Amino acid sequence: MKKTPTPKADLRKLGFARVGVASPAVKVADVPFNTQACLNALRSLAKQGAQIAALPELCLTAYTCGDLFYQKTLLAAAEKGLKELLSKTKNLSLLFAVGVPLMLDGKLYNAAAVCARGKLLGIVPKSNIPNTNEFQERRWFAPAEKLCATEIKFAGQSAPVGTDLLFSISDLPTVVVGVELCEDLWAIEPPSGKLALAGANVILNLSASPEVLGKPAYREEIVRNQSARCLCAYAYANAGQGESTSDLVFSGHSLIAENGRLLAQTARFDFELNTALADVDIEFLNAERTRNSAFCESPAKEKAKAKTPAFHTVEISLGIKPAAATLARVVNPHPFVPSSHAALDAHAEEVFSLQASALATRLKHLGAKGFVIGLSGGLDSTLALLVGARACDLLKLPRSGITALTLPGLGTTARTKYNAEKLARAVGAALRTIPISNSVLSHFKDIGHDPKNLNATYENAQARERTQILMDVANDEGKIVLGTGDLSEAALGWCTFNGDQMSMYHVNAGVPKTLVRHVVAWAGRALFVGKTAALLEDILNTPISPELLPAHKSGKILQCTEQIIGPYELHDFFLFYTVRRAAGPEKILLLAQAAFKNKYTRAQILDTLGIFCRRFFSQQFKRSAMPDAPKIGSVALSARGDWRMPSDASATLWLNEIRRLKKSAH
Repeated sequence: MKKTPTPKADLRKLGFARVGVASPAVKVADVPFNTQACLNALRSLAKQGAQIAALPELCLTAYTCGDLFYQKTLLAAAEKGLKELLSKTKNLSLLFAVGVPLMLDGKLYNAAAVCARGKLLGIVPKSNIPNTNEFQERRWFAPAEKLCATEIKFAGQSAPVGTDLLFSISDLPTVVVGVELCEDLWAIEPPSGKLALAGANVILNLSASPEVLGKPAYREEIVRNQSARCLCAYAYANAGQGESTSDLVFSGHSLIAENGRLLAQTARFDFELNTALADVDIEFLNAERTRNSAFCESPAKEKAKAKTPAFHTVEISLGIKPAAATLARVVNPHPFVPSSHAALDAHAEEVFSLQASALATRLKHLGAKGFVIGLSGGLDSTLALLVGARACDLLKLPRSGITALTLPGLGTTARTKYNAEKLARAVGAALRTIPISNSVLSHFKDIGHDPKNLNATYENAQARERTQILMDVANDEGKIVLGTGDLSEAALGWCTFNGDQMSMYHVNAGVPKTLVRHVVAWAGRALFVGKTAALLEDILNTPISPELLPAHKSGKILQCTEQIIGPYELHDFFLFYTVRRAAGPEKILLLAQAAFKNKYTRAQILDTLGIFCRRFFSQQFKRSAMPDAPKIGSVALSARGDWRMPSDASATLWLNEIRRLKKSAH
């Protein structure tokens, strides 16, 4: 395929803000050198399109100055350095926070100066001052609670000072910035929690966190977790090269996270200017906060409103001009599937365990000794059978209590029939084969349908015949029918109403198609090994098909689902961003182009997105009548739980936007 041009868009319009972090190489107590290093870092970030940025703690002086912080010469130089930095950044469309020591009313504070367009917007002092092990900050610095002033004159300007400051950017109307410093994050109650409840959706942390064994992973974990807890973007700028190594080592490990996900980080131990940036999805964060009742109705939020002074919001215009830009963000083409093999195996095992435990609990509740399942030789019914076998093991029930029915019809191929029968025997299920072709043809005769007319009636009659047999056998044996359809099929309505859409327990309904494949593959490596694993491998390589239309005379499957509705990996991508991220078509297009670069064209993505939107809306009535099913991941479509949508909701707005996007490409 011809190389696809890198997509560009007005990212502000789509709800993104570009956040950067930098770890400039400094010299201890050399303020003029450090000021220039900070200026170089800010210019570099601005050149890369950053709109919000954080520099490390005390980076105008260096963090490791020790008792030099008592020296008036150093403090005066830091104030002069900030004044110079303000003067030389007034043409940058960038809000930034830089670390500086602040002497006020006889006390010294470790502070962050928040600046933009040459203005000192505010100063935020550090709340939690560490004084254990390698940290002796209380020797020099007072905590923010000692502060009495609310406004000061510093670096030639008047500005508010305190921990109650928020910074609003008119050019990015939904962005609110809050600031905390290093130890504040590691405290029992980080200030960022209150900042988030007050409206901050971007938190900047100015830090000087030295390295010890195991700390980088812990640092990443705590940054990710705080971004998740606060439903925010969290930018952590860490001190690096040039800090004193008399007793400590600083690596410049800086990170940007969004709602629990690490978006970007700098290399450690880099002697040059070290920066990282990412486009954070403010639109998603705001949507997530809106629907998160624990956040919206937090007792702490109500208490803050009632008993403490309101936060003071400082507003600024950055003079950002509308411009098309390339997305600075790694987009996983398979959002339901972890990227690393180790994580994927753990993920697959967890999914399988959730399914098996849910089914075992349901069987135990009913006092059932097994279940009935229709085996097609395809991926979904294979996963359901393997999960069912595991559920029987958990309950110490014989696998012979599983009644596996193969129900070959008018489109069944020898390959899938063979695989279904072999798999049933391999797991120890009781196998029954009940051909349905004659019954379906008799039914066609009864209703006056021409069997040469391969329409929806031709296909759906087979699915409903199978469901009738499964239900009746289950009644006869005192068992339940185990459904096999997955989350992707539920999203698209790719099932027959009152056919394979119906069962007595729907074990796969929380697992998307792209993940089903990996769970089956993991099961073949971890649980069902040997000849069964080889059989599973062939099932994995079988084209996805409902097998409701006649096969080629050679036996080859002609009715391939993905040739009809488009690739499942695209549909799963659309499902994730529509339901989980509340994104619209234009935003989904940009993200899909970034994720599937050089694999699908813009036209292919839009065509498939149109199919997804039409089916997602029109097929809601099937989801509204779905059987019980366990929720597996963050995206679920149960009408009783996560997704409530009227069956007659209109897709017009979404389809009109897709049409507009198609026209704009010409």
